[in-house]
Amino acid sequence: MRTMNELEGDILKTTSLIDKEHPELAKYLEEMPVTIPDNGDPVITTAVLNEYNESLKLLLVKYARPVKK
Repeated sequence: MRTMNELEGDILKTTSLIDKEHPELAKYLEEMPVTIPDNGDPVITTAVLNEYNESLKLLLVKYARPVKK
């Protein structure tokens, strides 16, 4: 498993890529069901960060995939 710093770096890179290359996707970042926990005392673990990172990557992959006719 990757470290928290590595995952945070990947998340930053992916969100920066979305902002620069696909700004139209930025609106979906706040709507994503997989986000940092929103309870009063969130526990941020590598598993939580990894799941969020993977969901960001999936958003890009699905968006970049050409639509078949």
